[in-house]
Amino acid sequence: MRVVIIEDETLASERLKKMILSYDKDIEILAQLESVEESVEWFSENAHPDLIFLDIHLEDDLSFAIFEKVDISSSIIFTTAFDEYAIKAFKLKSIDYLLKPIVQEELNTALKKYREMTTSNQQPGDLNKLYELIVKKDEGYRERFSVRVGQKIKTFSVYDVSYFKSESGYTTACLKDKRNYCIDPSLDALSKEIDPSRFFRINRKMIVSLDSIKEVHILSTSRLKLDLEPKSEEHALVSIDKVTPFKKWLEGKE
Repeated sequence: MRVVIIEDETLASERLKKMILSYDKDIEILAQLESVEESVEWFSENAHPDLIFLDIHLEDDLSFAIFEKVDISSSIIFTTAFDEYAIKAFKLKSIDYLLKPIVQEELNTALKKYREMTTSNQQPGDLNKLYELIVKKDEGYRERFSVRVGQKIKTFSVYDVSYFKSESGYTTACLKDKRNYCIDPSLDALSKEIDPSRFFRINRKMIVSLDSIKEVHILSTSRLKLDLEPKSEEHALVSIDKVTPFKKWLEGKE
C-alpha cells in the first residue's frame, strides 16, 4: 500500500506516520505534505498513492482546494477535529475519517476498512457535499481562526479550542492539544461570533467549550468551579449571575 500524509503540523504528521507503520511496517509512505500549494505540486509531478490521510484544515486553505486544481483518484481518510455528528454521514466506502487526537485502534480500523474495499473509486459528489458541510455558515458562527506564527500564517478550527481566556488586554485561544495562540477578537466579540450551543462565557475572563469540561464542582449554592482539559492555570469559576444559565446550557436548554 502506498500512502501520502497531508498534515500541516510536523509533529502530528510524524506521529501519524509512526502509527501507520505500527499497523503495517510494509506500508510505503510516499510523502508528507504540509499545504495545499505543496500538495498540488506533488500530485502534479508524481504517481498518485493508493490512500491519502488528509487534514481538512491546512496552513494555507481548506484541503478541498487541492481537488479544485488536481484530479485525484486516491481513496481518502480525513483527519479532523470536527465532531462526529458533522461528518458521520460521509463515512462511505471511499471516504472515512479519524477524529483528532487520533488513536491507534481507530486508525487500525480505518486501514482495515480500506483493505477490505474491493474498489477505490472516488465520489466527487460526496466530496462536494462534505466541503459544503464544513464551510457552511448558515447560522453565521465563526469556524476558523488565523494567527501569525513566525513567518507563516497558521489556521485552526474553532473545534480545536478548549477555552478562550482574557488577560492583560489579550485574548488567548487554548487548544485541545495544549497549544495557545493570541487572537484578535475580544471575549465580548467572540461571544457573538461562536456557537452558543458549544461555548459558554462563565465569567468576565473566560469562555469554555462543552468538550473542555471534565468535572463541575459545587462550592456553594451560588458558586461552581470547573475542571477543564487541558488544565487551566486560572481557576475556572462560574460567576454567580451565570450559574443558572450555565446549568441550563449544560442540559442543552439554552
